[in-house]
Amino acid sequence: MTLVLTDLPQATQEAVAATRERVAALHAELPRNGLVVWTAGNVSERVPATDPEVPGLLVIKPSGVSYDELTADTMVVCTLDGAKIVDGTPDSLTPSSDTAAHAYVYEHMDEVGGVVHTHSTYATAWAARGQEIPCVLTMMGDEFGGPVPVGPFAIIGDDSIGRGIVETLTGHRSPAVLMQNHGPFTIGTDARAAVKAAVMVEEVARTVHISRQLGEPLPIAQGHIDSLYDRYQNVYGQH
Repeated sequence: MTLVLTDLPQATQEAVAATRERVAALHAELPRNGLVVWTAGNVSERVPATDPEVPGLLVIKPSGVSYDELTADTMVVCTLDGAKIVDGTPDSLTPSSDTAAHAYVYEHMDEVGGVVHTHSTYATAWAARGQEIPCVLTMMGDEFGGPVPVGPFAIIGDDSIGRGIVETLTGHRSPAVLMQNHGPFTIGTDARAAVKAAVMVEEVARTVHISRQLGEPLPIAQGHIDSLYDRYQNVYGQH
């Protein structure tokens, strides 16, 4: 399905423009936090629905473009089946090679508003071993509500990775999954939350790895994990 951006309702065009601004700005957080090298990694966000007649839309990084060249105008707008919207995105830019995976997540997890993928060093090292990160830090109880799970091996290019993400994270409290032999994908209510989860999963992957060099990390009882998660998700911070 091909849509023309300028033919969409004004409210939708404004929502797209605001989303492109947010997604472009959030991409800067990936190199700033040491989560990506070269042009690897991507952030996407679901465009807020403004008209029931307009199909779901997402905004995502263009494929292979340097982070210092990313602007709101270079962000690619797609329908949730991953098809590019021609008018409104520079014709020379194609969406990320992970677009089908992101689109599948949005289509099958209504609560997800943002998706991030990186190849951050420590989280990807755990993914290469196909091993979940055990919940041995209070920070993990807060943010992930338990261990960070491993998803199945899948090839890039179609929705296979998206299927693995959805299968692994459905019913799971963790906003992060380590796709085997690939790297971390994170989800959130919006792109900012997904970026935060990407930063946090790399931090705990690094810390738990270092801990294991010193000996066996001490597990946290499930009751304490549940208490930590509830406090952090429902009490911590400003409301």
